[in-house]
This record gives sequence, C-alpha cells and structure tokens, in this order.
Amino acid sequence: MFSFLFLYSCSEDYADESLTGSVMGKVVMAESNTPLTNVKIETSPSSTTVFTDEKGNFVLQTLKQGEYSVKAEVKGYTTAFKGVSVYPGKTSNVVFELSPAKNTQPVPSTPSLINPSENQVVKSTSIVFKWSSKDKDKSKHIYSLTLKNDSDETQQTFTGIKDTIFEYNNLKLGVKYFWQITVEDKVNNPVKSEMGSFSIYKAPKDNRFFYTKKIKDNLVIFSSDENGNEFQLTDSENNSFRPVKNQTANKIAFFRTNTTELDIYTMDTDGSNVKKITSSVRPNGFNLNEITFSWPMNSNQIYFANFDKLYAINSNGQGLQLLYQTPNGAFISEIDVSVDQQRIALKTNNALGYQVHIYCIDFSGNHLFTVLKDKPGASSGLQLSSSADKVVYAYDLSGVENRDYRRMNSRIFIYDSNSNQSTEISAEIEAGTNDLEPRFSPNEAYVIFTNTSNDGRSPKDIYVKELNSLLKTRVEKFKNAAMPYWN
Repeated sequence: MFSFLFLYSCSEDYADESLTGSVMGKVVMAESNTPLTNVKIETSPSSTTVFTDEKGNFVLQTLKQGEYSVKAEVKGYTTAFKGVSVYPGKTSNVVFELSPAKNTQPVPSTPSLINPSENQVVKSTSIVFKWSSKDKDKSKHIYSLTLKNDSDETQQTFTGIKDTIFEYNNLKLGVKYFWQITVEDKVNNPVKSEMGSFSIYKAPKDNRFFYTKKIKDNLVIFSSDENGNEFQLTDSENNSFRPVKNQTANKIAFFRTNTTELDIYTMDTDGSNVKKITSSVRPNGFNLNEITFSWPMNSNQIYFANFDKLYAINSNGQGLQLLYQTPNGAFISEIDVSVDQQRIALKTNNALGYQVHIYCIDFSGNHLFTVLKDKPGASSGLQLSSSADKVVYAYDLSGVENRDYRRMNSRIFIYDSNSNQSTEISAEIEAGTNDLEPRFSPNEAYVIFTNTSNDGRSPKDIYVKELNSLLKTRVEKFKNAAMPYWN
C-alpha cells in the first residue's frame, strides 16, 4: 500500500508540472519608454514576487494554468495591473507603461557633461567640472562625481554636490581621467550621465625658468620656456615653493610644508616622481618663508640649515651630515654652495631675522671673506657666482626692523671679494618698491629677481636686468610670480 501511494504522489507532481507556464514582461516609463528598474511584480492568485532588472525585464516561472492579474508597483509611479492567461508549457508576454504618480517628483533627466569637453587636454592640475540638467526644478537634486584615471586603480567619488559645478585641485600631470555625474532626488532611482574623458598635459622637461605663484592660500611651482609659456608643476592642495634645479640630475628640489613642518622634496622637471628627502632633521629657521637651501651643480648633496646648524643630505634622502655650526648661535637663513670652488656662502641673523651677517667659508669651516656684518634691517637672496668670488644679494637700505619682516627700500647688490666692494644694481627701481631674491642668469650676464610694493600686501612680479649696461634694462618677465630660478 505504501509503495502504491508513493508512486501515485509522484505521478501527481509530474502531472502538475506539465500544467504550468510562465509570464515574461517589461516595465517602462509611459511616453519615453525608458526601462524602469527594481519594479515590484506580484500576481493574483499569488505566486513568487520578482523585481525588474536594469533593462526593466522580469520573468514569473512555474505558474499553474489559469487566469492571473499581474501588478507592477514602484515608488513615484501609478501602480498598474494587467490580466494575463497562463497556458501549459507556454510563455505569456505583458508590457507595463507606468506614469508618474500625481504629486510625486519626476525622474531627473540625464546630466549633460560640459567642462572639460571630451578628450580635452587640460593645462593645469586644477579643473572646474561643469554639467547641466534639463529639469526646471533642480532644488531637490543632489549630484555626485566619480573620477578615475588610467595610471592606477584609484576611484574617487565626491558626494553631496548641490550645484552643477565642482572644483578639484589635485590632478596628476600626464594622466588621462574619466568622469561621470550621478543625480539623485531621494525619490526616484539615480540617473547617471555618460562617461567623459580628458587628459592633463605633460610639462616639457627642458624649461629653464622656475618660480612660484599663489593659488588660493598655497604657493604653487611653475616652469616656463623662453617664450613665456608656463606650466604648473605642483598642485594647489600643497604649499610648495623655492624651486632649485640641478642640471646634472635633471631634477628640481623644493620646499613643501605640512601643517607646521617644512621638508625638502625632489621631482622631475615635468612635475612627476615627487619624493620626500628630509625626515629626522628638517629645514628650520626664524621664518620658514625666508629660508633657502642649495643643490649645487655636479653634486648629489642638498645643503640646508636647521637654526644654527648646516647639514648636507644625499638627494635620495640618505647620508645626513652635520657640516657647520655658527660660533655665536646665529640662525643660518640662506645658503649657496659651490662644490667646484669649495666655498659656502651663508646669511645668518638673529631670531627675528635681523643683525644680518653674510660671509663665505670653505668646506672646513674656515672664514674666507665677509659681505655684510651685524647690519640692521632685512636681507633676502644670496648666490655665489660660478667662480665663487662674487655674491649677489638684496638688502633693505632703510634698516627698518619690525615683527612682520616688512622691508621699505630693498635693493640688489653684487659683492666682489677681489675688491672687497659691493655695487648696487637697482638704480631703475620704482619708488616704494622692493627688489628681492636675486639670482644670476646661467651666463651671469643678467640678474633675475622679484619686485613688489613695500606695503607687504601687493602682488609680486619677476624681472630680469642686464648687467654691465648703461641702459635701463629692467624688464618684467613673469607677472604675479616670485622665488625665481633660472637654469
């Protein structure tokens, strides 16, 4: 009897399955025929509940033969019903066209990408993304921006954007980027734009001028060719300044601050391969904006000061050495080193930046000659000539001293150790301005320097002046720029 009942029940199940069919369907928006995803599909009589996929499709399987009412329901749209007949071994089809429910938000339109344009080459490490929406009421729209690149697997998503504009300041040079905008309204499903792409330029490696410009609250390093075409090398998210190029290594060393700490970094001349050099002992002095370092030609060592001590460190960040300490505890603020001539020029001062002393020593610390000693007022800019017998520097003739280190009448001088005399070369200076941060040109026929108003607030500009000429040869080279280096 048991065996008979078992065989009978199996035969009944087989008979039920042979009487089943399925329903295949699609849910779209009325008028636009846009597929609707995640729509809830139910039947009456009841069966398995399913949801539409990304293309708006759904399938109800193993339905017993009969008549059904199929319901399509999703938030923000009017619920719809369709009658359908299920036949054994057959698939019935049904299509729903859902209309937005009254008093609900319409689905956001697809954002259109505006800036950067497709495949644009951007000549900056900063960019302002722009996009548009056709919707009249965008007050409830919230956007997000997805950004990725072809150099690594990093993907960044910036959320909570309420406007159709977003600024980003940390792009990588020579990299291709991809970006996409998603709009949400907390009612409908998110809507994504197409994927856009753009590239960041790659700066030339053979530019000879380097300097800084202020972007927002940070200093940013630029390079320029002979025609004045400039290229941004560092991003505006970091405070980077005092670029110094080493021709032999074909790299740039520079200062970068991190909160209150200052470190020396190096990078390639196109702004790539940034590397931190200093660690346990860092550059320091009376004012981090006024101190300098030296990376002489034909040398693998970078020279910097930490208050009254002079250090050398290999350009790979190893081999830190203490070379010299001032005998009176004065702070070393500026340095220039000639390895070929075995000379080191130093500018020292007190904790306020005054009581200036500019002098030259050899690599054993022996004094060679003095340029200035115990002078009141401020000084800035210091460089040895290629023969190391001349020093170009700037000094404030007013002798004024204040907490802001403001200068009133800073002029440029060239000291000749053979004659023990300094010659002023700022005769063309405009009244009420300061000449600062002078450096020789590579052939020493010119001096490049910064000029700015003595009010301490005005923009700075870089000028070039020809030496050994009776003519007025002061020429503006770069606007709103400072800390020049000519290689």
